[in-house]
Amino acid sequence: MEEEILEERTEEAVRGSKDGNRRFLWGMILGMLLSMCIFGIVLIGREFYGTYKIRKAVAAGTYGEDGKNYKSRLVNEQVAGKIKAVESVIDKYYLNEYTTEDLETGIYRGMIDSLGDKYGVYYTEDEIKKAREESDGVFGGIGAYISYDEESDYCIIAGTTEDSPADKAGLREGDYIYKVDDIEAKGMDSSEIVKYVRGEVGTTVHLTLVREGEDDVIEVDIVRDIIETTTVYSEMKEDNIGYIGITEFDTVTSDQFVEALAVLKGQGARGIVIDLRSNLGGNLETACDIARNILPEGVIVYTIDKYDNKKEYTCDGEHELDLPLVMLVNQYSASASEVLTGAVKDYGKGRVVGTTTYGKGIVQTVVPLSDGSAVKLTTSAYYTPNGVCIHGTGIEPDVEVQFDADAYYEKDEDVQLDAALDEIHKMWESSY
Repeated sequence: MEEEILEERTEEAVRGSKDGNRRFLWGMILGMLLSMCIFGIVLIGREFYGTYKIRKAVAAGTYGEDGKNYKSRLVNEQVAGKIKAVESVIDKYYLNEYTTEDLETGIYRGMIDSLGDKYGVYYTEDEIKKAREESDGVFGGIGAYISYDEESDYCIIAGTTEDSPADKAGLREGDYIYKVDDIEAKGMDSSEIVKYVRGEVGTTVHLTLVREGEDDVIEVDIVRDIIETTTVYSEMKEDNIGYIGITEFDTVTSDQFVEALAVLKGQGARGIVIDLRSNLGGNLETACDIARNILPEGVIVYTIDKYDNKKEYTCDGEHELDLPLVMLVNQYSASASEVLTGAVKDYGKGRVVGTTTYGKGIVQTVVPLSDGSAVKLTTSAYYTPNGVCIHGTGIEPDVEVQFDADAYYEKDEDVQLDAALDEIHKMWESSY
């Protein structure tokens, strides 16, 4: 019995051994498959998590859009900690009053200042609004020129524009501004007064004025209106030579220029002098709009940015000027003034008289931020139609004439303008 049992056990053992081998083999196969699946899931999970972290980092600004951390970003845990430490020191030791907003604005300004870009600026929401108004040349105000009087420590009315709200309200040159609304004006400079005087069109500003010869103060309510800055001045000189002076390139300047040129042509102008002396520049588009009333068809100017992207500003030539032209410049003629002068010179459309220009051949761009503030940075260099970048060198005049201050202030003689007018005469003579 035991043998049979033993025999049976022996047969069962043999069968069990064979079945065990099979089970072991299948177990190995299943185990390998399971391991591969688990390994694959881990890899996919790691990749997914890694991608998630990169996307999160991109959103936080610590990585580039391509997911590669080419260089570390400014805002990290260490920098944030140091800012807090500095803030604590200021809070504990600084003598004078300050606000959190002051510190925050200082951080942004410091970032821009650290670039060494002399034209870079961080604007608060109020500052960018004011800058845009000044650039447009149109704002809500009363139409009065305001100047600070050091002797009295008050600002005074230095003049009014014709038919402006200030003019109609009877403001006079020499009136002292004692109060703006209920705000004491003593010690305020002109920029501070202007900040309170300007405002939305249709609103009212109350001025309290002190006028010499009057016993009582003068109280006046003035409704703000749209005030347009005059940036173009024109007149007809002797021998029917039209003179156009441009003080800056604002949004309103191109229309004022077109009007002035049309009036001078209508009066029989036989030549044009465009005076850009001490014009520090302004809007690039405005300079190009004016150039389109002078140049033949072609490129006015082109810019190249950090990525070598080229942008051309062109002219269709439909309004090309058909009169002798002289550009009058000096060492303070910059930026947009040089764009216009450089294009005129490259096309041979006119002569340049005066002294070498400032030499600002770079362009700034104002980039708005989501909270209403903005950043202005140098973003590209510009080139004249002949491919010349005048940055740091300026534009040399065809006829160099230095400014004579004694003649100008003592004898009322403008030797540079006289030379420009003489050049028009020479252009007439050479055409015969």
